[in-house]
Amino acid sequence: MFAIGIAQFAALYIRFEFRISEIPGEYLHGAERYVVVNIVTAIVIFAYFQLYESLWKYASVSEMCSAVLACMTSAAVQSLGMLILHISMPVSYHILYLFLLLTGILGGRFAYRFIRMLRMTKRAGERKQPVRAMLIGAGEAGRAIVKEMKYSDHLNYQPCCILDDDTSLAGRRIYGVPIAGPRENICEMVNKYDIQEIFITIPSLNMEEKKKIIELCRQTSCKLKILPGTYQLINEEVNISKLRDVQIEDLLGRDPINVCPDEILGYVQDKVVLVTGGGGSIGSELCRQLAGHGVRQLIIFDMYENNAYSIQQELKGEYPDLDLQVLIGSVRNTNRLASVFCSYRPDIVYHAAAHKHVPLMEDSPNEAVKNNVMGTYKTAMMADKYRAEKFILISTDKAVNPTNIMGASKRLCEMVIQMFDRQSRTDFVAVRFGNVLGSNGSVIPLFREQIKKGGPVTVTHPEIIRYFMTIPEAVSLVLQAGAYAKGGEIFVLDMGEPVKILDLAKNLIRLSGYEPERDIKITFTGLRPGEKLYEELLMEEEGIRKTANDRIFIGHPISMDHERFAELLHRLDDAAWGENSNIRELVHEAVPEYCYETDKKKEEHDEKQNKTDNENSVDPGQRNMCRLVSPVYQK
Repeated sequence: MFAIGIAQFAALYIRFEFRISEIPGEYLHGAERYVVVNIVTAIVIFAYFQLYESLWKYASVSEMCSAVLACMTSAAVQSLGMLILHISMPVSYHILYLFLLLTGILGGRFAYRFIRMLRMTKRAGERKQPVRAMLIGAGEAGRAIVKEMKYSDHLNYQPCCILDDDTSLAGRRIYGVPIAGPRENICEMVNKYDIQEIFITIPSLNMEEKKKIIELCRQTSCKLKILPGTYQLINEEVNISKLRDVQIEDLLGRDPINVCPDEILGYVQDKVVLVTGGGGSIGSELCRQLAGHGVRQLIIFDMYENNAYSIQQELKGEYPDLDLQVLIGSVRNTNRLASVFCSYRPDIVYHAAAHKHVPLMEDSPNEAVKNNVMGTYKTAMMADKYRAEKFILISTDKAVNPTNIMGASKRLCEMVIQMFDRQSRTDFVAVRFGNVLGSNGSVIPLFREQIKKGGPVTVTHPEIIRYFMTIPEAVSLVLQAGAYAKGGEIFVLDMGEPVKILDLAKNLIRLSGYEPERDIKITFTGLRPGEKLYEELLMEEEGIRKTANDRIFIGHPISMDHERFAELLHRLDDAAWGENSNIRELVHEAVPEYCYETDKKKEEHDEKQNKTDNENSVDPGQRNMCRLVSPVYQK
């Protein structure tokens, strides 16, 4: 109101060369008559153009355009109003009025932003030293992040430079921050500007290009963050809170695996589905994806109530209309399994219940047989008895030429389902894959916790390698493999290229803002009992053939004496429940490729290894690091 009134009288004052005495009385009188009308109509116009609804600390060109249109409309309405009321004014008055109104309206608003900037600068001087940041990507996402870094009240970042491969942008600036050339300058600019954190702000980046940039950033000691995806750009929703720490998945060097949802829907939609071990890492993700594929009823069966309760609450919130049954029980309990199958008659069974921790099973081999082997046998028996359509076993690459009891027990599980498939109308199949990132007991959460505590990060062996896949990827392929199931197959998932665990540890340390060995130590603890340097996905005898999905292959079943195997299972069951100390020998009889060491051989091997270490003056921290668990790998 003040700006409108001032603009009206100041226009006359300027028109008559800043001399009040020179202003004719009729003009002054006309301005006095119209001032109230002008203020009211201008406020109505400004409200129509939403000038009072904008947050001016976030004002952009669109707000400025609205203000200009509002002022022009106000000047035009004033000219028309004065004409109607026969108020005479010089023509130049209307031009001056528009200019002064624009100055007052825009000046007042941007003065607020200027004062706010001064206050923020003062606060920044009072705060601790800001984090010096470099951005990679000078697009819209980069612009938004730079703006928020510079003008947010709650952030403590100083954007120092931006890198972009577009050579036409070199030497330009975004909000005063220089664009310092292409991504190849990362190391040079980190040293030049003393950068502490790097932000990748190219949301459309594919995995291959992302990996190249991350590899360059790894050569520095900077912490790295990345913008997740293009959806963050919609309606300028990009902001620094959307940036996340780089995850190990970003370093696998491949795009996410896609599956065909129509094929999955074709066999699970409107079916009763049972997931054993439904509260575990793989089991819970199976339940999430099945819930989204239109199953008629989903039954979660788990012996650990905390995990079962957690996934129950999640699915209830996400899928309120889902017919969900959560049951507590063990796959060891024949009567409990019979009760569940009799009551719910599942069409499809995903058997994910198992003991999977290799070192723990080495110390408790009978439990691996009870839970993994006999649990699978009993669940498969019920699926056969109650005529389920499909039974899909979740297996592991550790079942191939196993050197530990856990892997050998999973190989026995595969043999169990092949035995049942031979005599049952149910299609029994197994799906075999390697390590999944972020699962219970995997190295990634362990490494993060060790880094958080300041180290050391423990790696069993410098040459140990593993196949990796994300949990959602693995489960999606398991679901699609079920669509290809005809009975008796062992499906093998293509896990991509194997990754060194030592490289994972170093990458995670660097991406957390530290330098391996300098800031966070890496120590080698030696291969654990039953642990291999590398895993295999197929045995030589199995061969391989393709499916419609280039990530899913089928290993040919190995011929076996089913009657003899059934007899061995009964002996294994008796031995396990009898707490037989020689259970490994019986497992080896059933799985000849299972290589293990007896306690006596192990003691002799340890004594010999320690003697060799002492003779060669090996550092105690490295002792037993290269212990070979299996004669296969010794060769």
